[in-house]
Amino acid sequence: MNDANPDITVWLVEDHTHYGERLMRSLNRIDHINCSKRFSVCEDALAAIQAGANPDVILLDVELPGISGIDALSHFKEAAPKCSAVILTVFEDDDKIFRAICAGATGYILKTSTAQEIAEAVRTAHSGGSPINAHIAKRVFAMLSKNPVQKADYGLTPRETEILQLLVQGSTTKGAAAQLGIGYYTADEYIRKVYEKLQVRNRGGAIAKAMSENLLPPKR
Repeated sequence: MNDANPDITVWLVEDHTHYGERLMRSLNRIDHINCSKRFSVCEDALAAIQAGANPDVILLDVELPGISGIDALSHFKEAAPKCSAVILTVFEDDDKIFRAICAGATGYILKTSTAQEIAEAVRTAHSGGSPINAHIAKRVFAMLSKNPVQKADYGLTPRETEILQLLVQGSTTKGAAAQLGIGYYTADEYIRKVYEKLQVRNRGGAIAKAMSENLLPPKR
Protein backbone atom coordinates (compact mmCIF):
# COMPACT_ATOMS: atom_id res chain seq x y z
CA MET A 1 0.00 0.00 0.00
CA ASN A 2 1.20 3.49 -0.88
CA ASP A 3 1.13 5.65 2.25
CA ALA A 4 0.35 8.67 0.08
CA ASN A 5 -2.85 6.95 -1.10
CA PRO A 6 -4.01 4.72 1.77
CA ASP A 7 -6.84 2.24 1.58
CA ILE A 8 -10.36 3.48 2.25
CA THR A 9 -11.90 1.34 4.98
CA VAL A 10 -15.41 0.33 3.93
CA TRP A 11 -18.10 -1.46 5.92
CA LEU A 12 -21.15 -3.05 4.34
CA VAL A 13 -24.47 -3.33 6.19
CA GLU A 14 -26.39 -5.84 4.10
CA ASP A 15 -28.53 -8.78 5.21
CA HIS A 16 -28.52 -10.67 1.91
CA THR A 17 -25.56 -12.98 2.44
CA HIS A 18 -24.88 -13.92 -1.19
CA TYR A 19 -24.98 -10.35 -2.51
CA GLY A 20 -23.02 -9.00 0.45
CA GLU A 21 -20.20 -11.54 0.22
CA ARG A 22 -19.97 -11.19 -3.56
CA LEU A 23 -19.78 -7.41 -3.31
CA MET A 24 -17.11 -7.58 -0.61
CA ARG A 25 -14.96 -9.84 -2.78
CA SER A 26 -15.40 -7.56 -5.77
CA LEU A 27 -14.59 -4.37 -3.84
CA ASN A 28 -11.52 -5.92 -2.26
CA ARG A 29 -10.08 -6.59 -5.72
CA ILE A 30 -10.10 -2.85 -6.43
CA ASP A 31 -7.03 -0.80 -5.56
CA HIS A 32 -7.14 1.14 -2.29
CA ILE A 33 -10.57 -0.18 -1.26
CA ASN A 34 -10.63 -2.32 1.87
CA CYS A 35 -14.12 -3.67 2.53
CA SER A 36 -13.22 -5.18 5.86
CA LYS A 37 -16.56 -5.96 7.52
CA ARG A 38 -20.11 -6.93 6.65
CA PHE A 39 -22.98 -6.69 9.12
CA SER A 40 -26.51 -8.02 8.74
CA VAL A 41 -28.04 -5.39 11.04
CA CYS A 42 -27.28 -1.76 11.83
CA GLU A 43 -27.18 -2.43 15.55
CA ASP A 44 -24.06 -4.61 15.21
CA ALA A 45 -22.26 -2.00 13.08
CA LEU A 46 -23.12 0.72 15.60
CA ALA A 47 -21.85 -1.47 18.45
CA ALA A 48 -18.54 -2.00 16.60
CA ILE A 49 -18.13 1.76 16.14
CA GLN A 50 -18.96 2.42 19.79
CA ALA A 51 -16.32 -0.17 20.70
CA GLY A 52 -13.69 1.91 18.93
CA ALA A 53 -13.68 0.87 15.25
CA ASN A 54 -13.47 3.71 12.76
CA PRO A 55 -14.59 3.01 9.15
CA ASP A 56 -14.24 5.67 6.48
CA VAL A 57 -17.38 4.81 4.52
CA ILE A 58 -20.43 2.68 5.32
CA LEU A 59 -22.53 1.20 2.51
CA LEU A 60 -25.97 0.87 4.00
CA ASP A 61 -29.00 -1.10 2.81
CA VAL A 62 -32.46 0.32 3.50
CA GLU A 63 -34.64 -2.68 4.40
CA LEU A 64 -32.87 -4.48 7.23
CA PRO A 65 -33.93 -6.52 10.26
CA GLY A 66 -34.26 -4.25 13.28
CA ILE A 67 -33.62 -0.56 12.65
CA SER A 68 -33.81 0.40 8.98
CA GLY A 69 -30.87 1.87 7.13
CA ILE A 70 -32.55 5.26 6.82
CA ASP A 71 -33.52 5.37 10.50
CA ALA A 72 -29.96 4.37 11.44
CA LEU A 73 -28.34 7.27 9.57
CA SER A 74 -28.64 9.73 12.45
CA HIS A 75 -27.14 7.16 14.83
CA PHE A 76 -24.16 6.60 12.54
CA LYS A 77 -23.66 10.36 12.18
CA GLU A 78 -23.65 10.75 15.95
CA ALA A 79 -21.37 7.76 16.63
CA ALA A 80 -18.93 8.45 13.78
CA PRO A 81 -19.32 12.03 12.47
CA LYS A 82 -16.35 11.73 10.10
CA CYS A 83 -17.69 8.55 8.51
CA SER A 84 -19.64 8.85 5.25
CA ALA A 85 -22.83 6.78 5.05
CA VAL A 86 -23.96 5.91 1.52
CA ILE A 87 -27.32 4.24 0.90
CA LEU A 88 -26.95 1.17 -1.33
CA THR A 89 -30.36 -0.21 -2.21
CA VAL A 90 -32.78 -1.58 -4.78
CA PHE A 91 -35.32 1.11 -3.88
CA GLU A 92 -35.61 4.25 -5.97
CA ASP A 93 -38.96 5.67 -4.91
CA ASP A 94 -39.17 9.36 -4.12
CA ASP A 95 -40.08 8.95 -0.46
CA LYS A 96 -37.04 6.83 0.40
CA ILE A 97 -34.67 9.07 -1.57
CA PHE A 98 -36.00 12.18 0.16
CA ARG A 99 -35.97 10.61 3.64
CA ALA A 100 -32.42 9.32 3.19
CA ILE A 101 -31.07 12.70 2.10
CA CYS A 102 -32.91 14.52 4.88
CA ALA A 103 -31.55 12.00 7.41
CA GLY A 104 -27.98 12.79 6.38
CA ALA A 105 -27.03 10.19 3.77
CA THR A 106 -23.84 11.20 1.96
CA GLY A 107 -25.07 9.53 -1.22
CA TYR A 108 -27.69 7.23 -2.71
CA ILE A 109 -26.79 4.53 -5.22
CA LEU A 110 -28.49 1.41 -6.54
CA LYS A 111 -27.49 -2.23 -6.16
CA THR A 112 -27.66 -2.56 -9.92
CA SER A 113 -24.42 -0.52 -10.00
CA THR A 114 -21.24 -2.40 -10.87
CA ALA A 115 -18.51 -2.95 -8.28
CA GLN A 116 -16.41 -0.32 -10.06
CA GLU A 117 -19.28 2.18 -9.87
CA ILE A 118 -19.78 1.43 -6.17
CA ALA A 119 -16.04 1.81 -5.57
CA GLU A 120 -16.11 5.19 -7.34
CA ALA A 121 -19.04 6.20 -5.12
CA VAL A 122 -16.94 5.22 -2.10
CA ARG A 123 -14.05 7.37 -3.32
CA THR A 124 -16.39 10.30 -4.00
CA ALA A 125 -17.96 10.06 -0.54
CA HIS A 126 -14.55 9.77 1.12
CA SER A 127 -13.29 12.86 -0.71
CA GLY A 128 -16.24 14.97 0.43
CA GLY A 129 -18.65 14.50 -2.47
CA SER A 130 -22.18 13.14 -2.58
CA PRO A 131 -22.33 10.14 -4.93
CA ILE A 132 -25.74 9.86 -6.54
CA ASN A 133 -26.67 7.36 -9.23
CA ALA A 134 -27.43 9.22 -12.48
CA HIS A 135 -31.00 7.93 -12.55
CA ILE A 136 -31.50 8.96 -8.92
CA ALA A 137 -30.15 12.44 -9.73
CA LYS A 138 -32.87 12.79 -12.37
CA ARG A 139 -35.46 11.79 -9.77
CA VAL A 140 -34.08 14.41 -7.38
CA PHE A 141 -34.49 17.12 -10.00
CA ALA A 142 -37.96 15.83 -10.87
CA MET A 143 -38.93 16.19 -7.21
CA LEU A 144 -37.51 19.71 -7.18
CA SER A 145 -39.38 20.74 -10.31
CA LYS A 146 -42.78 19.50 -9.11
CA ASN A 147 -42.41 20.67 -5.51
CA PRO A 148 -45.23 23.20 -4.94
CA VAL A 149 -43.65 24.81 -1.87
CA GLN A 150 -43.06 28.55 -2.22
CA LYS A 151 -39.39 29.37 -2.49
CA ALA A 152 -37.90 30.88 0.63
CA ASP A 153 -35.55 33.82 0.18
CA TYR A 154 -32.19 33.01 1.73
CA GLY A 155 -30.37 35.67 -0.27
CA LEU A 156 -28.36 33.20 -2.37
CA THR A 157 -26.44 34.86 -5.18
CA PRO A 158 -26.57 33.31 -8.67
CA ARG A 159 -23.13 31.77 -8.09
CA GLU A 160 -24.17 30.33 -4.73
CA THR A 161 -27.27 28.86 -6.37
CA GLU A 162 -25.03 27.25 -8.99
CA ILE A 163 -22.89 25.79 -6.21
CA LEU A 164 -25.97 24.45 -4.43
CA GLN A 165 -27.18 22.86 -7.65
CA LEU A 166 -23.83 21.12 -8.09
CA LEU A 167 -23.98 19.85 -4.50
CA VAL A 168 -27.39 18.32 -5.21
CA GLN A 169 -25.90 16.68 -8.30
CA GLY A 170 -23.21 15.11 -6.12
CA SER A 171 -20.19 17.22 -7.03
CA THR A 172 -17.19 17.45 -4.74
CA THR A 173 -15.68 20.84 -3.94
CA LYS A 174 -12.95 20.11 -6.49
CA GLY A 175 -15.53 19.04 -9.08
CA ALA A 176 -17.65 22.14 -8.53
CA ALA A 177 -14.58 24.34 -8.90
CA ALA A 178 -13.67 22.66 -12.20
CA GLN A 179 -17.19 22.95 -13.61
CA LEU A 180 -17.44 26.63 -12.70
CA GLY A 181 -13.88 27.50 -13.73
CA ILE A 182 -12.90 28.81 -10.29
CA GLY A 183 -10.24 27.83 -7.75
CA TYR A 184 -10.75 25.12 -5.13
CA TYR A 185 -10.59 27.53 -2.19
CA THR A 186 -12.99 29.93 -3.89
CA ALA A 187 -15.48 27.08 -4.37
CA ASP A 188 -14.99 26.03 -0.75
CA GLU A 189 -15.74 29.58 0.39
CA TYR A 190 -18.92 29.67 -1.70
CA ILE A 191 -20.02 26.37 -0.16
CA ARG A 192 -19.43 27.73 3.33
CA LYS A 193 -21.50 30.80 2.47
CA VAL A 194 -24.32 28.57 1.20
CA TYR A 195 -24.30 26.62 4.48
CA GLU A 196 -24.32 29.87 6.45
CA LYS A 197 -27.21 31.38 4.51
CA LEU A 198 -29.28 28.19 4.59
CA GLN A 199 -28.48 27.77 8.30
CA VAL A 200 -27.24 24.21 7.86
CA ARG A 201 -24.03 22.55 8.98
CA ASN A 202 -23.26 20.16 6.15
CA ARG A 203 -23.89 19.06 2.58
CA GLY A 204 -26.75 16.75 3.54
CA GLY A 205 -28.57 19.59 5.27
CA ALA A 206 -28.08 21.87 2.27
CA ILE A 207 -29.40 19.24 -0.16
CA ALA A 208 -32.38 18.45 2.07
CA LYS A 209 -33.30 22.13 2.33
CA ALA A 210 -32.90 22.60 -1.42
CA MET A 211 -35.30 19.74 -2.03
CA SER A 212 -37.85 20.48 0.68
CA GLU A 213 -38.03 24.22 -0.04
CA ASN A 214 -37.67 24.15 -3.83
CA LEU A 215 -34.60 26.38 -3.85
CA LEU A 216 -33.34 25.40 -7.30
CA PRO A 217 -34.75 26.17 -10.74
CA PRO A 218 -36.17 23.18 -12.66
CA LYS A 219 -33.66 21.32 -14.79
CA ARG A 220 -34.13 22.13 -18.45
